[in-house]
Amino acid sequence: MNQTLINLFHKMRRSQLIFVATMLLVLGVFASYKLTRKPAELTKEQLIMEVVMQGIQTQHFNPQNVDDKFSVRVFDLFLKRMDNSKKFFLQSDIDELSRYKEKIDDQLNDASLEFFDKANTIYEKRFAEAKTYYASYLEQQFSFKEDETIETDGDKIQYAKNATELKDAWRKSVKYQTLVRYNDMLEARDKAKAKDDTSAAGKKTDEDLEKEARKKVLKSTDDAFKNLGELDRTDRFNLYVGCFANVQDPHTEFFPPADKANFDIAMSGKLEGIGAQLQQKDDEIKVSSIVPGSPSYRDGRLKPGDIIVKVAQGAAEPVDVSEMRLDKAIQLIRGKKGTEVRLTVKKPDATFEVITLIRDVIVLEDTYAQSFIINNEKKIGYIRLPGFYADFSGGGGRDCADDIKTELEKLKTAGAKGVILDLRDNGGGSLESVVEMMGLFIPQGPVVQVKGRDANPTLYSDKDPSVTYDGPFEVMVNENSASASEILAAAVQDYNRGVIIGSTTSFGKGTVQRMYNMDDMVNTTYNTMKPLGSVKITMQKFYRVSGASTQLRGVTPDIILPDAYSKIKYGEKQEDFPLQWDEIKPTPITKSKESFNIEKLKTNSEKRVNEQKAFTLIEEESVELKKDRDATQVSLNIDKYRAEQTLQKEEKKKYDELEKTLTGLDISNLTVDLTRIESDSTYIARNKELLKYLKKDIYLNEASQVMMDMMK
Repeated sequence: MNQTLINLFHKMRRSQLIFVATMLLVLGVFASYKLTRKPAELTKEQLIMEVVMQGIQTQHFNPQNVDDKFSVRVFDLFLKRMDNSKKFFLQSDIDELSRYKEKIDDQLNDASLEFFDKANTIYEKRFAEAKTYYASYLEQQFSFKEDETIETDGDKIQYAKNATELKDAWRKSVKYQTLVRYNDMLEARDKAKAKDDTSAAGKKTDEDLEKEARKKVLKSTDDAFKNLGELDRTDRFNLYVGCFANVQDPHTEFFPPADKANFDIAMSGKLEGIGAQLQQKDDEIKVSSIVPGSPSYRDGRLKPGDIIVKVAQGAAEPVDVSEMRLDKAIQLIRGKKGTEVRLTVKKPDATFEVITLIRDVIVLEDTYAQSFIINNEKKIGYIRLPGFYADFSGGGGRDCADDIKTELEKLKTAGAKGVILDLRDNGGGSLESVVEMMGLFIPQGPVVQVKGRDANPTLYSDKDPSVTYDGPFEVMVNENSASASEILAAAVQDYNRGVIIGSTTSFGKGTVQRMYNMDDMVNTTYNTMKPLGSVKITMQKFYRVSGASTQLRGVTPDIILPDAYSKIKYGEKQEDFPLQWDEIKPTPITKSKESFNIEKLKTNSEKRVNEQKAFTLIEEESVELKKDRDATQVSLNIDKYRAEQTLQKEEKKKYDELEKTLTGLDISNLTVDLTRIESDSTYIARNKELLKYLKKDIYLNEASQVMMDMMK
C-alpha cells in the first residue's frame, strides 16, 4: 500500500486506539449534565460536541480556556491529521478555511459545525480529484537518472499552490514508491544471478522490473484509496471531536462506541467473540489464526486461510461482508457470550460452508504476566509483564497484581533467589493494580501521590503488612515504559527496594485518566441519540513519594545501558500539548534496608558493558538512527538511492552478524507451566519464539549479571 496513504489512514483513525503505550486509568462516574439545549434542538453530532467539552471543562486537571488560542490549536491539529502529507488540500483551501481559525471556540458555544462542514466538503472534493492523479503517471516508464528528491516529513512539506503543483507532488510520491520496489527487485535479481539461478527471476531486464514495480504501486495505491474512501463523514467528525480533547493533553481522548470496545479489550486482555483473528486482503476478510481454547478452536471447522463471506446473527438474514471494511465486519462477528453467529466461509478449495458458533469469552494469553527461570549459578526468576491489565467492566477478569503474586509464589517454589520484573514496552494501565503490586514487595506504606485540580494530594498506599517477595529485586525499563510502569519503578527506587536497570529514561507520562461513558452523562431525554461514545479525561497528575513528578522527565534507571534511541527525542516530550513537570511536598516513608551497593553494581556493569561488542554497536547505531531520522530528503536517483541503501545494509549487517555470535541466556519455562504450554501447538510455537528472543536479549543478560552481583 502507498505509504503516504497508509500514514494518512492511521492518522485519521488516531482516536480509534489499539492500546498505544501511555495509559494510567481509573473508572469514573458522575451525575448527568444539564444541557442547555433540548433534544429537538440538537443533532447527535452537536450533542457529542457539547458533552465532550462539558466533561473536559469540568473534569480536566488543567482545561484550556475555550478562546481564540484554543481555536487555533484545534484548527491546526485537525488539518494536520486530515492531510499531514499535504497530498489533498491546496494552499487556497487552507487560506479559505483560515477565516475560521479563531472562530471554532465561538462555534462550539453556538453548537455550530460550520468549520467542520466546510473542511469536510473541501476534503471530499480534493480526495475525489486526487484519485485521478496518480494512474496516468504509472502508465509510463519512470526515469531514475534525474537528480531530484522527495521530502518525506509531512511537517516540512508546504501545501501545493495549485492543482499542477499538487499533481507533481503525486508524481513524486508514486515515483518514490516505484523506486523502492524497483530497487528491491534489482537486489532480488542480483542475488539470483549470484546463485546461478536460471529461472525467470534472474533473467528479467531492468525494463521488466520497472514495469512490474509500477504495476505493484498502482495496485497498492488503488487499495489505499479504497481503504481511505471507506472513512466517511462520521469518521472525520470523530477525528474533529478528538482534536478538542487532544489539544488539552495527549491522553485526553474521545472514543466512538466501537473504539471503546477495542480499548476495553486492550485493557483487560479478553473479549467476547469466536476467537478468530482476521485480516483484510484484496477485498476479502481472511482468517489469519485461531485463538487456542476459543469457540472456533473447540469447534474445529474454521481454519486459517478461510475467507468469511457472510455473517448472520442467529437465525437472522446473513449480511454480505466480502467488501466490507474490516473493523465493521468485526463488529458483526463479535458479540455477547452465549449468542449465536453464523459464518458463511469460502474454503481454500473454493467450496462454501456455513459454520455456526456460540460466542464466548476469549482470553488473549500474550497480554498476561509470564515467568521463567534463568539458570545461573543461582536461579533467577524472570517475570515479563506487558501491561497493568485489569477488568474495568467488573466481569471477574484477571488483574495483573494477582497474577504477579501468583508468579512470584511459583518462582519461590522453583528455587529462585532473585527476581527480575521486566516492564520494558509496558505502557501502563490500572492505578489500583500498581499500588497492590508494589505491596507485594514492601510491608506497607505510600506508593504514589495523586493530585487533582485545585485539590490536596491523595496518598495511594499499600495497607497490607504481608510481603510476598522480600529477596533481591530488579525492575527493567526502557523508553516505552510509561505511566503505571513509571509509578512502580519510581516507588521501588524511592524505597531502595531494588535496582532499576534500563536502556534510557522512561516515557515520562505522569498523568492519570478516567474513562467516562458519555451515555451516563446525559439524561434519558437524549436516549434516541445513544450510544454517544466515551471520553477519557486527564483528571490528575501523579507524583513520586519524593514529591517529584515523572511528567516529561520519566524515571532515570540506577544502571543505564546503551540505547539505540538515546539521541532521538522520544516519549511524552515529543507529544503535542503535554502537561508540564512540577513537584509537590514529599511524603515520609520507611525505606528498605539497603542490601546492595549501587555504586559497586554500576561499576561492575559498566565494565561488562564496555567489554561487549554488542553494546558498542548499539552506541554506534544510536548515531545512525539520529542521522536517518534527520535525513528526510530522499533521492529519486537510482544510483544515489542504491548507494544509500547499501550503506544502511552494511550497517545492519554488523548487527545481524553479531546476533549470530551471541550465546545467550540459559532461560527456561517453569516446570509447573509446561503442561499448559504443551497442550496446544500454538502455545508451543509462541513459547519457542519467545524463549528464542529472550535467550539473545543482551539487556536481560546484563540484568541477570547485575542480579548475580546483588546476590553475592
